Amino acid sequence: MVDFPGRRPNLLLELDLTEPLVAPEADDPIARLRARGRRLLRPTLRALHDAAEDRHVVGLIAKVGGVWPWGTMQELRLGVREFAASGKPTLAWAETFGEGSAHDMAGYVLATAFGEVWLQPGGGVGLLGVGIETTFLRGALDRLGVEPQVEQRHEYKNAADVVMRTEYTPAHREALERLAESVFTDAVQIIGDARGLDHDRVRELINTGPRTAAEARDVGLVDRLGFRDQVYAEMRARTDGEPELLFADRWRPRRKIAPPPHRRGHVALVDVRGAIVSGRTRRSPLGRQAGSDSVSAQLRAAHDNDKAQAVVLRIESPGGSAVASEVIWREVFRLRESGKPVVVSMGDVAASGGYYIACPADVIVALPATLTGSIGVFAGKFVVNGLLERTGLSTDTVQQGARALMYSFRQGFSEDERARFAVTIDAIYDDFVGKVAAGRNRPVQEIEAVARGRVWTGRDALESGLVDELGGLRDAVRTARKRGNLPEDAPVLGAIRIPPLARLSRPKNSDDPRTWVRADWPGLSDVAAALGLPADAALRMPHIALR
Repeated sequence: MVDFPGRRPNLLLELDLTEPLVAPEADDPIARLRARGRRLLRPTLRALHDAAEDRHVVGLIAKVGGVWPWGTMQELRLGVREFAASGKPTLAWAETFGEGSAHDMAGYVLATAFGEVWLQPGGGVGLLGVGIETTFLRGALDRLGVEPQVEQRHEYKNAADVVMRTEYTPAHREALERLAESVFTDAVQIIGDARGLDHDRVRELINTGPRTAAEARDVGLVDRLGFRDQVYAEMRARTDGEPELLFADRWRPRRKIAPPPHRRGHVALVDVRGAIVSGRTRRSPLGRQAGSDSVSAQLRAAHDNDKAQAVVLRIESPGGSAVASEVIWREVFRLRESGKPVVVSMGDVAASGGYYIACPADVIVALPATLTGSIGVFAGKFVVNGLLERTGLSTDTVQQGARALMYSFRQGFSEDERARFAVTIDAIYDDFVGKVAAGRNRPVQEIEAVARGRVWTGRDALESGLVDELGGLRDAVRTARKRGNLPEDAPVLGAIRIPPLARLSRPKNSDDPRTWVRADWPGLSDVAAALGLPADAALRMPHIALR
């Protein structure tokens, strides 16, 4: 490393962990605009893992609280623990852990990664456990005159239960109880080990909460009580001199003398974030959608790039279209067949279609609380004939072909239509299970036993053989470097980045990333047509969903 000229000040890294950190996509200007002013996830993780080696970084202080996704929290916790392993002081403080909320347990677990935990005197610790609530829509649909007609494979594929039923089925309850138990048990062990408490004692404290700040201190859940100014004064007293405060995501490593990244072997990083759909990656009112055309183009680029000696596929997706998932699956399969190692890193959720695209990889890395598996399928339609009648609307039809109106919302399936529909759903399910069995190199019967639509935590998926390791993105990159025979400092280059205006230029071929014209935006479908690009197809029923 080469030091910058002149004396560099000592730095005290600062984190605001009162809300989840964000990771906007480089090719999504709207997401980047929304992220302005918020702390960024990946630069923060990099700082937590690397800044401990910087002699000018003297400690880490963080304000913690709020509601956190368990997987994201666990990934950040890994980074905090690695920083703390350097021996530099780490301190977390909170105004409160749970002000009338039962969903702040993850925030407290995150705080226990720090060497010391402070709490504002008027705050409290609402360490209450892990609860899951589900709102069922069937009763409301019946009142509206809407009938859901859905095929699901199999009994644990409970996403469809929300519209099909008014309460948990035994299988639905069994799966959710195990999810809650797995996350809860993991949290109890972490808290006990971090705070020096017996695990049974932690369970007792949870079952008898919430607690005031003084009570939390007395039972060992926090170390000291104090306000922000007192916390920062204490932290400065533990570090040499008067360190400057710097948000962790703004920290940059000192420069190294090394060849430019594009001339070195590297790890290619491909992101799959949001529901999986056909076509290009785009935004919708429900959030970001991962388009199979966009993702597969990035995977093909990694396949064809000789400098990309390994690939990390980062998945943050609940699933989506079966057809779109298969498009991405094929490109992951081709990468592995070429001998180029593929390592999957799972975020908070990588289930159903998210697991479908992961199963061909060489190594699958999940966080303990990742929601994954859900190897199953459901599809169907909502019959709105009753609603139309109530509103005074009527329908008449003509058709050629016995099943021309099979997917009409205005009439239910006939017996033979439902039988034919069930055959297609069975075929998709069997193919899904077969692909997982082949990717995991296990008999179909073993995969069937852990499939049937059931969702697992990452820790339980490790025990059942659906994932290979527990860890975060950093661990996945480390594994990819090793399998790709790359040095430990080999760069990680992200997905292809296309400037917004470049999207409007004519592509050279179907693999050219410029085919990702945002034809779903108002007015751009006409631009796409003028450039000779296909506009997004209209959504048709049934939408075969791997969720």
